[in-house]
Amino acid sequence: MISDASRREAAQALATAERERSAIPPLRETYPELDAVDAYEIQLLQIRDKLAAGARVRGHKVGLSSKAMQKMIGVDTPDYGHLLDTMFVDEGSALAAADFCFPRIEIEVAFVLGRELPAPGCSVADVLAATDYVAPSLEIIDSRIDGWNIRLFDTISDNASSARLVLGGTKTKVEDIDLRTLGAVLRKNGEIMETGASGAVLGHPAIAVAWLANTVHSFGVTLGEGHVILPGSCTRAIDVAPGDVIRGDFDRLGHVSVKFS
Repeated sequence: MISDASRREAAQALATAERERSAIPPLRETYPELDAVDAYEIQLLQIRDKLAAGARVRGHKVGLSSKAMQKMIGVDTPDYGHLLDTMFVDEGSALAAADFCFPRIEIEVAFVLGRELPAPGCSVADVLAATDYVAPSLEIIDSRIDGWNIRLFDTISDNASSARLVLGGTKTKVEDIDLRTLGAVLRKNGEIMETGASGAVLGHPAIAVAWLANTVHSFGVTLGEGHVILPGSCTRAIDVAPGDVIRGDFDRLGHVSVKFS
């Protein structure tokens, strides 16, 4: 564990890296005693600063919930981060790649809650009953750690590498589909880059949402009505660069796209 002063120093370094698009060395190297408690406190310090500046929490995300992403980063457990209103962008928007350090993109089934999730003890059945609808989404992730040289505590500190979220406009009721078997295709400039199925997220994406509700409850956080919850990517993330057009397609769930300039 590291000191409160070191936590604040790390939070400020990450905030500066995000603001100036200038990545920093891995926190695990700068602070060898860094642990999970430190990492989540570093994340919260940044979130509190953003809320004080006028942002508001619009949801949460689960990161590293599929074997593909765990293997890509070299971890074996999920993490979570906050989704702020400032992160949401319209479908079909053009984003400047220069606004990020090392942007990558993921395809996910987004859950939009119709009521608060019960916790502790939240189950898949609770998640499905509380979900207003699901929608296709693209999450732009970014690492303020140089070259994506991260391990679990680095990405937790960095708000689970969150950056932006594009929420598709098609709304689907959970009772109308099988969330375990939805096929997903991620395309860049028309070329298929990744394929997968929604069940790659812990066997069922609602399992990830239930895990999140139970995990954040211990920090006094609830997942409430209107919150957008991202359960994690069902494929590997892909790199993006200026000029790229990204499209995500889900069977029976619709598509969503974003451009980079």
